[in-house]
Amino acid sequence: MFACIHVQNSNKTLPLADFAYGFSPIVEETRPESVIIDIEGCELLFGSAYGLANEVAARAERSPSDGGLATKVNVAIAANPDAALHAARLLQGVTFISPGEELTCLGEFSLEALEYSLVNVEAKKSAELFETLRLWGVKTFRDFAALPITGIAERLGPEGVQLQQLAAGKSERHLKIRQPSPIFSNALELEHSLTELEPLSFIFARLLNQLCATLNAYALATNDLLVQLRLEDQTIHERRLVLPYPMRDPKVFLKLLLLDTEMHPPQRAVISVLLTCEPVKPRVLQNGLFIPLAPEPDKLELTLARLAKLVGEENIGSPALLDTHRPDAFCLKRFALTTKPESRRRRKAIGKRQAASGNQQCLGFRIFRPPLRALVQADSGWPSQISAWGKQRSVYGKVVSLAGPWRTTGDWWRDDRWARDEWDIALASGQGVNQTKVLYRIYRDLISGDWFVEGSYD
Repeated sequence: MFACIHVQNSNKTLPLADFAYGFSPIVEETRPESVIIDIEGCELLFGSAYGLANEVAARAERSPSDGGLATKVNVAIAANPDAALHAARLLQGVTFISPGEELTCLGEFSLEALEYSLVNVEAKKSAELFETLRLWGVKTFRDFAALPITGIAERLGPEGVQLQQLAAGKSERHLKIRQPSPIFSNALELEHSLTELEPLSFIFARLLNQLCATLNAYALATNDLLVQLRLEDQTIHERRLVLPYPMRDPKVFLKLLLLDTEMHPPQRAVISVLLTCEPVKPRVLQNGLFIPLAPEPDKLELTLARLAKLVGEENIGSPALLDTHRPDAFCLKRFALTTKPESRRRRKAIGKRQAASGNQQCLGFRIFRPPLRALVQADSGWPSQISAWGKQRSVYGKVVSLAGPWRTTGDWWRDDRWARDEWDIALASGQGVNQTKVLYRIYRDLISGDWFVEGSYD
C-alpha cells in the first residue's frame, strides 16, 4: 500500500519530505507539493491504513514546533502509487482506494489531469496523444481505460499503452527514494591525547579506510585531502595534501600523510582528528601500444614525498620559466601528470609546425653551468681576444667576428639586480684550409666588470 500527501494551495516551501519520514522510512519526493510513502506494515502502528491517513491529515495541521506543517493536506491511500497521487491531487481530504477499485475513484477525471511524466512520456508527445484521443471522443480516465489495449498499441504506440495503464491505475514502477547526500568526511574524538606518530598512524589508517570505502562505493576518487588535528590548547593544526592525480588507495594516503606529519608535526598533543576530501572522477588513461610505460603515479608520488622530506618541499618539483627577462630565471612548481590526450586537430597542427621548422636552419645553444670566467681584451670596448678555462672545457682565441652588444638590466630595487652587455662572437679554430669558426655567447657584468662565457652555438 502507498499513501500520497499533497499540500493544498500553499505558496511557500514546506519540509514535506521531512514530515513524511515521520510515518515511513521510504519516501519519494514526486513534486514539491506532493510526496508518496510506502506504508506497508506501518499501518499497524495506527490500527489501519485509514487510521494512518487520518493521523497524517491531523498532524499536518499542527504547528511546526509540534511536528506539523501548519496547513491542510490531502491524503490518498491506494495499492498503486500513481493512483494515490492522482487521488490526492484531485480529491479533498482523506481518500482510501481499495485494490481493483481505482477507476471507481478516478474514472471521471479529465484526461488533462493525467500526470504523463510519471511514465516518462515527453510533453510534446503526450500533447499529440491527448489530441488524438480528444478526436476519438475520449475525455475521461474511464473512457481511456475502456479502449482495447491492442488497438492502443497499434495506433498510439508504447507511449499510448503506458498512458492507458496510468489512467487505469495499473502502472507498475518502484518509488524513487531520495538518497542521502554522501559525506566524504570522517572524524574521531580521542579518549586520551596522543603525542607520538605511531599511535596517531592507527587513527589515520582507520579514518582513511572508511573514507576510501565511501569513495569506492560512489565510484569516485580524490586528489585533495584535508587533515585537521585539534590540539590540547584547542587550536587546529591543519594540513592539506594536494595530489597531481585522483586516487582512492588508503595505503598510499597513509604513507603520504605520515611523511607530511613528520615534516610538519603538531606542536601539542592531539585530542581529535578530522579527515575531509573533495570527491572527483577517477583517473582513466588508455596507453598506446608504442608509448613507453611511465612509472606508476602512486609510487612516483611516494618517491617525491620521501625526497621532499630529505631536501625540503621547496627543492622538489618541475622547473618552469619565470615571466621575466632575468637570464636563466626559473622556479620549481609542483609536479603534475598530463593525462588528457591531445586532440587530433592539435596533433595535426603540431605536425605541421614541426614539418615547417624542419625546413629552417636553427641554432642550438649549449649553456655552460656555471658560466666560464674569462679574460677579454677589449680594444675600444670591442672584444678582440678571449681566454677562459674551466674544469671540463676551455675557450680561447682571437675574435674574428662579433655582433652586439645587447644590454639587459632589471630588478634595480633588489639586492640581486642584474645589468650586463651580451655579445655573440666567432673564434677561429684551426689553421689554413682547416680553419673553422666557433660561435659563443659572452657577456660583461656591468656591476662587477667581469667577463663570462655563457655558452656555445651548435
